[in-house]
Amino acid sequence: MSYQVFARKYRPKTFDDILGQDHVVRTLRNAIAQQRLAHAYLFVGPRGTGKTSTARILAKALNCPGGPKIDFNPNDDICLEIAEGRSLDVLEIDGASNNSVENIRNLRETVQFAPASGQFKIFYIDEVHMLSSAAFNALLKTLEEPPPHVKFIFATTEANKILPTILSRCQRFDLRPIPIETISRHLLHIAVEEGLTLAETAAWAIAKGADGGMRDAQSMLDQLVAFCGNTIREADVLDVFGFTSREKVAALTSALLGRDTPAALALVQQEAETGRDLSQLLGELIGCLRALLIAKLDPTADGEGIPSQLWNGLTAAAGKYQPDRILATIDVFAETEGRMKWATNKRLHFELGIIKAIQTLSEMRITDVIRILTQGAGFLTTEPPVTLPPASASTPSAAPVAAAEEPAPPPAPEPEPACTSIVEDTPAPVPVVATPRLTATGILSLDSLIAAAPEVSEPPAPPEAPPWPEPAPAPAPAPVSAPPPGAEDPFHNDPLIQAALLKFEGKILN
Repeated sequence: MSYQVFARKYRPKTFDDILGQDHVVRTLRNAIAQQRLAHAYLFVGPRGTGKTSTARILAKALNCPGGPKIDFNPNDDICLEIAEGRSLDVLEIDGASNNSVENIRNLRETVQFAPASGQFKIFYIDEVHMLSSAAFNALLKTLEEPPPHVKFIFATTEANKILPTILSRCQRFDLRPIPIETISRHLLHIAVEEGLTLAETAAWAIAKGADGGMRDAQSMLDQLVAFCGNTIREADVLDVFGFTSREKVAALTSALLGRDTPAALALVQQEAETGRDLSQLLGELIGCLRALLIAKLDPTADGEGIPSQLWNGLTAAAGKYQPDRILATIDVFAETEGRMKWATNKRLHFELGIIKAIQTLSEMRITDVIRILTQGAGFLTTEPPVTLPPASASTPSAAPVAAAEEPAPPPAPEPEPACTSIVEDTPAPVPVVATPRLTATGILSLDSLIAAAPEVSEPPAPPEAPPWPEPAPAPAPAPVSAPPPGAEDPFHNDPLIQAALLKFEGKILN
């Protein structure tokens, strides 16, 4: 038998073999168990996530002996025919090469025939988004009301190119990128089955470079076996595929957080001279900064595959930065990644992005000023307010304290001399003035103020008295008489006046 690559040799055969798509597997198993089978299914997802494998496993479950059932035997003749693509009841059609109306017309004619050996006649169209609009419209009526023995299964990587009228007639399943841990474990399993020595760090590097695609990871492992034999190390993976080690990414991140521009630029120069993919290095740097940002917001988050000794150093270096500053740095590198995508000189844009990111970490923002002022406000001491003890009548010292706190009442105005006789004849009643009380906080209470206010009563009517006498006119002021002509004015004899007259050669005019 000819050699089979790992991607074909270790293709999933049953629902239990499908990795990383638990939500799809659970739905399909329940639909088969409850006999709630739709007439059209659409599998959407990135490359290498198991769209074709899931479609074939579903076809096996529907057409297996005694089916539909979940736990079928993958070694049955019908299941082997479906797996090898030679079953007469499961037709696999390439949408890219059969995208015309004529091809859809032939399909509609084939739909009318009953299955040869299985229970259903299944049409699997891969890359269905490649069908033309006319071909989609020709398929609409058959897809909406197919014969009871017909099932349609579609697969695509670009669901946005499929007409909404087609999407509304299918049950859609979105297959997700497979996690790195799942791919790494499966690669180690393949290495055990093949008798290979695969380091865990090398398996992690392969899974990281596969970007969620199991088929890509298996193809990379196949290529590494051809390159370095039965022993595969992380250095081999980095050399063959141009990946950057986690130590280099951590060193670049540390230089960035330490604002060491020469060290960061030297690392970029070293990676560029060794032929590394700078776009991949930038993606790794953004992923590391993202992990640090998530760790600052959620202390329970892990380092996303970064070794613990490297992760502890990175978290310590990022401790002096606020989350908004790390987020601004990620924005700078995101813009740099967009420019590097179409640039011929990727190293230049990478270096400019590093310089700009370090400047972003070094600049002072208004949020930093507010935080410093807020921290400084905690060192200001405020003296507690002075509280006075409550005054009570039984305490001997209460009266002096109240007297010391109260302002002295203003003196009564002196009566005019003309009213003396009346005041002496009818003395006014003296009101009883209460002393205001101080509360425990030293503030006059409202009831004490009301009690302290004198009672206002109407004064008694004065007795009949003769009209007031007219006041005597004030004497006129005596006129100021001028000095006699012969007398000397002492003002003129003043030394300052005499000096001024001598200085300015003046004279006095009468």
